[in-house]
Amino acid sequence: MASAPEGTLPVPPATAAQLTPAEKYQLITQNLAETLGGEQLRALLEERDAVAYWGTAPTGRPHLGYFVPLTKIADFLTASVEVKVLLADVHAFLDNLKAPIELVEARAEYYRRLITAVFRSLNLPLERLKFVVGSSYQYDAKYNLDKYKLTSLTTEHDARKAGAEVVKQVSSPLLSGLLYPLLQALDEEYLGVDFQFGGVDQRKIFTYAEQYLPKIGYKKRSHLMNLMVPGLSGGKMSSSDPNSKIDFLDTPAQVKSKIQKAHCAPGEVEGNGVLAFIRHVVVPIGELFKGQGRASARSWVDGDAPADAVFTVKGDPKFGGSVRHFRTPDELDDAYAAGDVHPGDLKAATVQAINALLAPIQAEFAADAEFQAVEQRAYPPEVKAVPAKKKEKKYTPKPEHLKTPEEKARDAAKAAEAAAKEGAKKGLNEVEQLREAVVDTLSQ
Repeated sequence: MASAPEGTLPVPPATAAQLTPAEKYQLITQNLAETLGGEQLRALLEERDAVAYWGTAPTGRPHLGYFVPLTKIADFLTASVEVKVLLADVHAFLDNLKAPIELVEARAEYYRRLITAVFRSLNLPLERLKFVVGSSYQYDAKYNLDKYKLTSLTTEHDARKAGAEVVKQVSSPLLSGLLYPLLQALDEEYLGVDFQFGGVDQRKIFTYAEQYLPKIGYKKRSHLMNLMVPGLSGGKMSSSDPNSKIDFLDTPAQVKSKIQKAHCAPGEVEGNGVLAFIRHVVVPIGELFKGQGRASARSWVDGDAPADAVFTVKGDPKFGGSVRHFRTPDELDDAYAAGDVHPGDLKAATVQAINALLAPIQAEFAADAEFQAVEQRAYPPEVKAVPAKKKEKKYTPKPEHLKTPEEKARDAAKAAEAAAKEGAKKGLNEVEQLREAVVDTLSQ
């Protein structure tokens, strides 16, 4: 396979059958943050196609950040990898009870439908994509026996360390959170995979699996890790932070509003969520489309752009409207750092790209009544509790015969003070009436 310019993906061949084992390995491992067990995976590909596992816990609403792992999974599918997507419903409940158990089933189904819609929009082969719900095997006797075996070998320190970057950390952790890494390690065996894929934040769980699975008689797998892409606010893209993420069902107006608010300081590349999204999602998908013979589907590349362009930024017509085409994400980063690309122009181009990516997914959702019903069951509208009206306290005077001499004296003083105020008020009223009478007499 010919090498591509630095910072871009090589264009995949039209069919996976044209790929050699070496080319499959290159496609599977390119643009990752880290690969553990690469030689083991390379040797396996010489014999057969690989089986991979990517897990997601169906808790909050899936957001645009999911395009990052799904774009990489597109490489796996193109390289004839059988990809098992674990809808980790048990994990979702164990992770500090993030999702109510009664909603997890509906959320798992919503994730399945949405992820399928994303891959369909990318024109990927779905016959090698399989969804597995964790509870379909994680309640089995053999699985639970293996879980107990791991608990007998794993210290509390190692369990907490393994999940430190993934499981929500609290001052008094629940035992359920400590089980999370153990289950994720066991899933590799029970899903029958050759490698597990996840973000680089999963590294400690991956190394835990490599260390502990052989201790209970199972083989060590390879592990592939994606970079963590910053959210729109500069930090991690999170379902719990509405300002850091764009929902797959957000309208074009909502997308524009959120991108306009995104952290995108002039000349600042590090931590820039807009540039990161272009690099890790828009450009790879564009190259995928190009490899599929659908270069025209890249609405973020101007029709007059050179053949090797991956992104186009159009300047505001009020300031000359210059058009710039970029061959690699690195070129775009360099131009932005030098101040040659205005944040407003970059955001406008990104809005166009995002809305183009979301359009086919939203069209599928709009045409499928059951898809819509699942979404409503998974994420019912929040009902805000009406605060209870405070009951007014009624003052009941203390009976006279129960009052102490001090209380009687205090009440008498208050009564005298009130009478004096009332008398003064009455006197003022009489003076005012006399003044008005005098004025009336003089005016006659």
